[in-house]
Amino acid sequence: MDDAWEPPVPAGYNDANRAFLQAFMARGTLTFREGQKILAAIKSAAEDDPDVTPQSITPADFENFIRTAREAIEPLDFDIRNTRDQVCSGERVWAFINAHSDPATQLGTTRTPEEVAYIKRLLDAMFETYNTPRMEVMAVDEGQALRVSRPARRESNVNGNGHGGSDDEDGEEDGEAATAAAASRGLKHSEVLSLLASLVAEGWLSKSRDGFYSLTPRSLMELWSWLVATYNDQDDEPEWQHIKFCEACKEIVTYGQRCNEPDCTVRLHDICEDSFWRVRGERKCPKCSTAWDGNHFVGERAVTSRSGFQRGRGKRRRRSAEAEAEVAEDVEGEDEE
Repeated sequence: MDDAWEPPVPAGYNDANRAFLQAFMARGTLTFREGQKILAAIKSAAEDDPDVTPQSITPADFENFIRTAREAIEPLDFDIRNTRDQVCSGERVWAFINAHSDPATQLGTTRTPEEVAYIKRLLDAMFETYNTPRMEVMAVDEGQALRVSRPARRESNVNGNGHGGSDDEDGEEDGEAATAAAASRGLKHSEVLSLLASLVAEGWLSKSRDGFYSLTPRSLMELWSWLVATYNDQDDEPEWQHIKFCEACKEIVTYGQRCNEPDCTVRLHDICEDSFWRVRGERKCPKCSTAWDGNHFVGERAVTSRSGFQRGRGKRRRRSAEAEAEVAEDVEGEDEE
């Protein structure tokens, strides 16, 4: 019998490269600062030198390890890609991703059929239901996430009405029908909340201070092709598409700014706008020449920047403060007694 196939490794690939790749795979994503700490620990152990510090790891050192790791995993249909975090500080993030498996299930490879089906409904809510020409939110709050805990009745009927196979079939279709039927049952609200917390902990979703769930840089890199193929109209190429791209960096925009003109399709990341306008010299839309005021948003700010949301948040804060005051009074009363 032939020996089992082993993937080729890059020239000079050593234990330090293996340790770095294992640490990367365990985390899923890395920033340069995180990479500095990992490489400092690896070099300290490899060179028996406790004085290796994270600050001594240069960007060139980090990029060399990234490049070698990428060459090592490429034959296995994995890849390492990078993008900037469009919500936080614009820090560049590298992600270990599955390059060629079914993108629709890449967020749920360790999930049950019910959970995978829920994740698809959650993505539909983000990129279809709450992503319209009037409001491009591409995020959901907890209530909206719970609202899709179960499939719509029509979808449930379609998935639940599996067809029986003939005697000479191998059972594959029956297995798919059973999986679809299981998925059509949906999830309990407690299960949804548990799943959302798990997806946040694993770095697939982020949860903002205002309670909105959105895709992380890791998810956007992993699902890039699938998002475009699923939610954008590839045939007619209409002016407005569900998945938008930054005019400056050409990457997906789920948090940023939009042109003041409602029908214009120009979008910008917050992290890209300074350099973009510096080069152009005037803050006018490059497509329609409308003045750009920076107060029309893509992402959760399409909701949170509105006066109605601000008033509601103020009321919630006042109610919370009043409740805390009542609790404090009760405690003081008990102490006096």
